[in-house]
Amino acid sequence: MINIIQIGLGPLGQKAVRYALERGTIQIVGAVDPAPDKAGQDLGKLCGIKKRTGVVVHRNLDAAMKGVQASVAVLTTVSSLKRLEPQVGELARAGLHIVSTCEELAFPWKTQPQIAKRLDVICKQHGVACVGTGVNPGYLMDFLPCILTAVCQRVDRIRVSRIQDASPRRIPFQQKIGAGLTQSQFQAKVRAGTLRHVGLTESMHMIAHHLGWKLTRVTESLHPVIAKREIRSGYKPIRRGEACGVEQIGRATCKGKEIIKLHFRAAVGEPASFDKVEIDGEPAFTTMIPGGVNGDIATCAITINAIRSIVKAAPGLRTMIDLPPAGFTATF
Repeated sequence: MINIIQIGLGPLGQKAVRYALERGTIQIVGAVDPAPDKAGQDLGKLCGIKKRTGVVVHRNLDAAMKGVQASVAVLTTVSSLKRLEPQVGELARAGLHIVSTCEELAFPWKTQPQIAKRLDVICKQHGVACVGTGVNPGYLMDFLPCILTAVCQRVDRIRVSRIQDASPRRIPFQQKIGAGLTQSQFQAKVRAGTLRHVGLTESMHMIAHHLGWKLTRVTESLHPVIAKREIRSGYKPIRRGEACGVEQIGRATCKGKEIIKLHFRAAVGEPASFDKVEIDGEPAFTTMIPGGVNGDIATCAITINAIRSIVKAAPGLRTMIDLPPAGFTATF
């Protein structure tokens, strides 16, 4: 049994709590969320579980850890590494290993090297390991293609496509991809930096690092997916001509040759969902998941599954490639 502290109780954090409690191999001994409408509640009640857990949600870590012993913190708070840094520091000083859903934490060594170095140092100082994970980044568009190359004698190019209908995704995700915005509203949010799928660049750097490729150029494009008809399958009606989602393409080159292409498209009402990895090399092959992987379920599942791996990892800032393989485990 591994004792954990849950930090952050938004929709993703609440689902992670439900998954953890179902397992029988994980015990939640503390929970933190500063929101006034959450602090003071029983964790089970807040997360929609009929049975009370006896764990009270606190506004800060000190209060949550008073009188309890834990080894891991599950951190489901923000996507920004800059905003996450003080949270990781506090958890490391408390002696907690950290599994976070922060997308920018998945592989920050190239995108934000100074913060990455500071996080690595503080984690090593306190003998804990920290990893950023999720379905994407953290698995489908980086970890999975890396592992698939294990059967290759030569790899020339990697292409990954994640095309998904966002209709069943949580409301914050649909909002994050701009579903239901006018085209001018969409572009305004893009300019403000508040609308995009976070993680494509981190995924490209993770792949390149694992394969030993030296990238000379990394680019990322972003465009709205425009509704061609009225769509009512999302959290709000979307009129024809409004944005129903986002399409982003990441490209990485070496000496003028494109060696990585990541295609991400998430839109409410997308007709066909799938995840596909194409590897050019020896041998060349394609792996496809028809219907795709549900992002909310998978992100919460891999976060919980990584708990067992993080306690076995060497101290410091790690990536999913560094950890002992994460996988489902439960008691029977």
